Amino acid sequence: MNGQDRRSGRRRAYDIFFKTVVYLSAFLTVALLVVLIGYIFVRGLPHITGQLLSTAPSVLKDTIGILPNILNTLYIILFTLLIALPLGVGAAVYLTEYASNKTFIRIVEFATETLAGIPSIIYGLVGMLFFAQMLGFQTSLLSGGCTLVIMILPTIIRTTQESLKTVPQSYREGALGLGATKWYMIRTIILPSSVDGIVTGCILSIGRIVGESAALLFTAGVGTVVANNIFSAFTRSGGTLSVALYMYVSERGEFDVGFAIAAILMLLVLCINGAAKLVEKKLRRKTK
Repeated sequence: MNGQDRRSGRRRAYDIFFKTVVYLSAFLTVALLVVLIGYIFVRGLPHITGQLLSTAPSVLKDTIGILPNILNTLYIILFTLLIALPLGVGAAVYLTEYASNKTFIRIVEFATETLAGIPSIIYGLVGMLFFAQMLGFQTSLLSGGCTLVIMILPTIIRTTQESLKTVPQSYREGALGLGATKWYMIRTIILPSSVDGIVTGCILSIGRIVGESAALLFTAGVGTVVANNIFSAFTRSGGTLSVALYMYVSERGEFDVGFAIAAILMLLVLCINGAAKLVEKKLRRKTK
């Protein structure tokens, strides 16, 4: 066997080895995810009852209910995304399409990456001092929502910005060459071509909102009263599902209720992510 054949055989051995490692890693990742979700559903779904979903907790009746926590979670998701998505996408568009100072762009990118890695407990402390005390929002869903807006902005900005960068430069040049204004080009060509990154940022943000508890303990509180309407809900203390999970498991030792809430959280995230994917498909059809 000559040297070329030996090199070719070594290369094939390397290819087989690395393919095996990649497939094994993918299998272990998927298997771990399936086992984790399955375990949560097996432990939690049997304890989900109509009373748990439709009532508020009562000390007098000695009953457990998470209806206020479900409503607070939906309220805070809606509030946070309505504010953070336009701001994040707008900032990403400005940095990618309008900003010309490279030093400024690098500073902003470094700042967003740094903010994305800050522990949530620090956001909670800052939110409590600034929103709850300095601005006078008190411990309420409004304080919690404003804190979460700051928390997820870096994620939305970076994912959208990276998606905008993947749009070929020829798309921009072609649109401008045909006489389109820059804003028309961004609105009709660049943003529709970047819908994957925007939806990905939205999904990641929803995951962080739903799973956040440390920051919300400081800012939103643990209230379990059903508000009369969405506006009054933001003026009072309100615990989300993740906060309720922490309270029931760590403070009261109600592990069955904790697994039930965990299963509800999983179902909620899966439903919202599925809805986001459906929106993405519809937007893609409109752009074709």
